Amino acid sequence: MNREVRVRFAPSPTGPLHIGGVRTALYNYLFARQHGGKMILRIEDTDSQRFVPGAEDYINESLAWLGIEIDEGVREGGPYGPYKQSERRDIYREHVKQLLDAGKAYIAFDTPAELEAKRAEIANFQYDASTRTAMRNSLSLPADEVKRLIDAGEQYVVRFRIEPGRDVEVNDLLRGKVTIKSDILDDKVLYKSADDLPTYHLANIVDDHLMKVSHVIRGEEWLPSAPLHVLLYEAFGWADTAPEFVHLPLLLKPDGKGKLSKRDGDRLGFPVFPLEWHDPKSGDVSRGYRESGYLPEAVVNFLALLGWNPGDDTEVMGMDELIAKFSFAHCSRSGARFAFDKGKWFNHTYLQMMPDAELGELFKPVLRANGVNPDDFTDEYISRSAGLVKGRINFVADLWEQAAFFFKAPETYNPKDIKKRWSDETPELMRTLARILDEQPDFTGSVVEPVIMDWIKSNGLHMGNVMNAFRLTVVGECKGPHMFDVSELMGKEETIRRILAGVERIKPADASA
Repeated sequence: MNREVRVRFAPSPTGPLHIGGVRTALYNYLFARQHGGKMILRIEDTDSQRFVPGAEDYINESLAWLGIEIDEGVREGGPYGPYKQSERRDIYREHVKQLLDAGKAYIAFDTPAELEAKRAEIANFQYDASTRTAMRNSLSLPADEVKRLIDAGEQYVVRFRIEPGRDVEVNDLLRGKVTIKSDILDDKVLYKSADDLPTYHLANIVDDHLMKVSHVIRGEEWLPSAPLHVLLYEAFGWADTAPEFVHLPLLLKPDGKGKLSKRDGDRLGFPVFPLEWHDPKSGDVSRGYRESGYLPEAVVNFLALLGWNPGDDTEVMGMDELIAKFSFAHCSRSGARFAFDKGKWFNHTYLQMMPDAELGELFKPVLRANGVNPDDFTDEYISRSAGLVKGRINFVADLWEQAAFFFKAPETYNPKDIKKRWSDETPELMRTLARILDEQPDFTGSVVEPVIMDWIKSNGLHMGNVMNAFRLTVVGECKGPHMFDVSELMGKEETIRRILAGVERIKPADASA
């Protein structure tokens, strides 16, 4: 590449960051890092009516949780700030004046009521070369009248002057060359005097140019505005330094038609925001991936593969591998269906890959929430218990259901298992098992297991009945990890105590309860 790769993610602080926006940020980050470039976070807060308190902090926290590092931004600073558009008013005024002085834009005084009347009068009304002379603007009004209206404080907008009869070419790295007739473009509003702020179209062009953005990677919903942006770059004389475009496909509903929405998540039971969001106006709380128990690595891996593939069958990839393999050549042009169950699979996979000690630390808050003080157990005990059941979980919170018996001895026993595995002969078998276990000087599972297996075989006992009754007394039901791993971790004293307690408590009659 001939120039430094500089990309920007430019969200509006109007609410929580949608998971589709997160994917856009991720693709920007992967591309920038792959090319040794910079990732810019710019806050687009020019729409003062839609500003939501807390949204900007939410955006920063979400990206930080996911490991998407920002090189330049409101918090990080940088050589081309400010990075918040509401703090760049003077810059935008200067560029609005430049367009007006060059005749590339004009001032329009049409009120909302006047525009609505015109739409009622003309089907499919568009403010353009064919209609602008019939409107109230600086192209149709005398110069002294324009000055009088401005001096009188009448509100106005500045519109970009688009001339018909041109083929506007947009070169997109994903979609190739897209050609649009200028005749179908309207004279977009670039600036509003009411709040002294530019619209999206002007602010982004000016900021991308001044911040030396090399690639604009954004959702395909912005593709219709790309021809206008090409014309704006020309109007400013910046065509030679204009960024390259990439318009990413939409994230689609898991079922049916249309793009993914919060309503889909509520309906099907999955989050559509990275972090939990508390709406400051309504008080509503929306679920987040973090609070739902997803690991950031799993979310990143899952999102990366929604609309992109590495060119082979590889699925599990950490951030470094994603950076190394990412390419727009393997991006889809069509929308990617949001297969939320695949997100669960990724989380399950990353939990299995996690070292037991790390998983044990994540387990501690779950223990506390279920009335267990982690300080009553060693870190090794907690870690090993989590490690023995992690193949059965999708989320850290699932550890309690799978491993609770390691921390609380059973007080009740599964009736169905009693009916199937407990007979009149079972209590004596369990007492004998307890005695044999007590005789073992080395309680390591690999040492104890062959002793018990030999006892069962030499006495002609039923393997399933003995081992399931053993499990029932220790665990409370006939499921869980390998029993000799369980007994080794619990230790001889606790294992025998539970066996004998089960013998006293379990009665065949309990099976009918």
